[in-house]
Amino acid sequence: MSQVNLLGFTLAKLTEEMVGLGESKYRAKQLYSWLYQKHVLDFNQMSDISKGFRAILLRNYCLSLPSVFKRQDSEDGTIKLLLQMEDGAKVETVLMRYNYGNVICVSSEVGCNMGCAFCASGLLKKERNLTAAEMVGEVLVMNQILSDEKENVTHIVVMGTGEPFDNYDNVMAFIRIMNAQEGLAIGARHITVSTCGLVDGIKKYAKEGLQINLAISLHAPNDKIRQQIMPIAKAYPLDQLMEAVHYYEENGGRRVTFEYIMLKGVNDSLECADELAKLIRGTLAYVNLIPYNPVKEKPYERSPEPQVRAFWDRLMKQGINTTIRKEFGSDIDAACGQLRVKYVLPKKDSDGEQ
Repeated sequence: MSQVNLLGFTLAKLTEEMVGLGESKYRAKQLYSWLYQKHVLDFNQMSDISKGFRAILLRNYCLSLPSVFKRQDSEDGTIKLLLQMEDGAKVETVLMRYNYGNVICVSSEVGCNMGCAFCASGLLKKERNLTAAEMVGEVLVMNQILSDEKENVTHIVVMGTGEPFDNYDNVMAFIRIMNAQEGLAIGARHITVSTCGLVDGIKKYAKEGLQINLAISLHAPNDKIRQQIMPIAKAYPLDQLMEAVHYYEENGGRRVTFEYIMLKGVNDSLECADELAKLIRGTLAYVNLIPYNPVKEKPYERSPEPQVRAFWDRLMKQGINTTIRKEFGSDIDAACGQLRVKYVLPKKDSDGEQ
């Protein structure tokens, strides 16, 4: 029987597991304390647990982390990791340093099936979901790196490779582990999940009772443009997506962030800004404009900075709260998926895969 990675257990699930072994409920909190407060990932070092029970843990469970396959460090302090899972699958994880804290961008899948036309992640199709333990591992590996600076991850965005709502249960377990007071105790308002617009997932998420932030990759103000650059828009047109946003807000969800990548000559005209303002007026949402990091395999270019500023100004004058995302890692493989593509795509090509 293969060992089960305890890093994927929520406190509730771990409590149930311990009781099933004939242990007290307290045992789960004890283990959580070793894992997330004392940062000990070796059962043998858990000194207040009896040798007999440690033997049971060693026989049935593991505390495995991904290994660092490749690391890139930017002059601005950004750290980009290509992590390798136990089965050899590789995923990207990125740390960005803001004045308010250390933000980690977590991947939720190995590859991505959403196929957004501008995105490097979609160059490699989805192979599988990441487990909750593997996502927790992304954060813990980054915390080990930051420990040399006596720092740690303070904010989490599930915005890396993959569609989080296409791996719903594992992502929710991951969030609960990160948010739990007995876990890493990262505040709900410091955690954001980003979807490209899976309507059913948004409505399900609205019922979770969590105060976790929601971001939606919008990237277009109308169905015509959105369907050209985001295949998911053909399944969920904007009227359905906006209905889900209203449902989310009405069911206690926090303010939605609309992510909007600025693509030269595609979605960056002032007419697009006017359409966007009309589309989201009446919601609590705000817009985050994202300068595009060009991907050599894609035909898109970034909008010139003056155009981005003009777009921002147009939205602000119409009462739409808008920000322009700060750029990170411009001297390394900055775009989501680029580092993985560099190492995985050549291998697939040499193996004769398309």
